[in-house]
Amino acid sequence: MILADKIIELRKKNGWSQEELAEMLGVSRQSVSKWEGAQSVPDMNRILKLSEVFGVSTDELLKDDLELPAERPVETVILETRRATDIPEARNVSMEEAVSFLDFRNNHANRVSIGVMVCILSPVLLILLGGAQEAGMIALSENQAGGIGLVVLLLMVTAAVAVFVLEGIRGSGFEYFEKEVIETAYGVDGMARERRERFRGTYTWQMVAGIALCVVSAIPLFVTMIAAGDNEEFVYIASLALLLVLVAIGVFMIVRCSIVWDGFHMLLQEGEFTPARKEENRKNELLETVYWCSVIAIYLAYSFITGRWDRSWIVWPVAGVFFGAVKAVAGIVRKRG
Repeated sequence: MILADKIIELRKKNGWSQEELAEMLGVSRQSVSKWEGAQSVPDMNRILKLSEVFGVSTDELLKDDLELPAERPVETVILETRRATDIPEARNVSMEEAVSFLDFRNNHANRVSIGVMVCILSPVLLILLGGAQEAGMIALSENQAGGIGLVVLLLMVTAAVAVFVLEGIRGSGFEYFEKEVIETAYGVDGMARERRERFRGTYTWQMVAGIALCVVSAIPLFVTMIAAGDNEEFVYIASLALLLVLVAIGVFMIVRCSIVWDGFHMLLQEGEFTPARKEENRKNELLETVYWCSVIAIYLAYSFITGRWDRSWIVWPVAGVFFGAVKAVAGIVRKRG
């Protein structure tokens, strides 16, 4: 019995899918498919890993010692396996590509998180000018104060959108890390895991600090409401602006560390970026586009119609939480269909 047949038999005996075996070995499903189809042979490191995973010796794998059960002819198993492996070819990733990708994700994280922060900060001047004008602190009419604030808001949002578009163009050459099944060259996994461990501390404190800032951002507003009452209108307005500043800093930290962290998972094909999840993510692309375009439209419409930029930011965390439920429902519907 050849090695391909032995891998099939041992995998079936353990009740594992090709995806599950691939994850244990740190390879793509396509690699397992090729081994079982006798289209390629695993290298010595993979042979040793297969021996460890299956609990057999390398001699038992490489020599003709194993037999399939009589009621399960090898031809039948091979035919079933080949029918189940109609998946795209894996893309080979060199060490140079992997390093370039991780460096890009780091720079991409900085630019995108700044863009998000600018979007959140964009109404701050409008809020402050409006409050200062009502309190008689500046020599501007209501229209002048509102006009200046809106111009600055639109300029900041335009700059942020430009950043997002440019980053999308820059990152187009690395999309395959997110969407395609990849096979990394020798040493790439070790390099990625080492860099991830060095970043783990930064990821932890930035995520914790970012969430904490978003949670406590409303405290100055509540303190002002209690201490100032109705006599200090501008102090109340200023506390709203401070709320947005704290939220912007917190979101900046969350977005930045999340983008870098996800980059490691994309390269290692772990978490949300396993080969199986990548296939599912491709199916969700249209859903994500429609959903987030709708969220943007709702955010801008509510903000401009009501003028409550101090409250409209809550759309984003709510939309983020709700999106998980939307994807879950879509997955259930897709499976039933």
